[in-house]
Amino acid sequence: MFHRHPFLSLLTFAYLGFVGWMTLTPQTSTGSSLMTRVADRVVRELHAYEPTSALSAADIEFAANVAMFVPVGMFFLLLLGRRQWWLAVLAGLVLTMGIEAAQQEIPGRVSDPRDVVSNGAGTAIGVVLAWVLTVGEWLRAVSARRAAARTGRPARQAASR
Repeated sequence: MFHRHPFLSLLTFAYLGFVGWMTLTPQTSTGSSLMTRVADRVVRELHAYEPTSALSAADIEFAANVAMFVPVGMFFLLLLGRRQWWLAVLAGLVLTMGIEAAQQEIPGRVSDPRDVVSNGAGTAIGVVLAWVLTVGEWLRAVSARRAAARTGRPARQAASR
């Protein structure tokens, strides 16, 4: 899998490193970390607009967790393939449960079951999005296999004609 998609694998591992940095680095009690300052700025900006002014910090955090795991679902589906969509969702859930378990031991981090729900939802959304975005390629491959079956040629030759 990784050797067939080296760039996608590299991108996936880089993004998982980012997720690890966001979720597994110790938090200071002073609240002066870069992540805290960015989160505070986002909350202030969202509260400045009428449609999003009623959102609580917990709502925004939930949405941010969903958004952070959408690429995880997309990357996992692209690496594993469309037939293994369920394995991509399962891998995302296992990843988030591992993060939550690890957070119990990290100073300043709080393990929250809502994070499993939001991260799992983000993974599932990412899997569905990647599935939809790759449906055209999948249909072309199916068409090429059918053409190959009719002509008796290998699918690669039928697809290139």
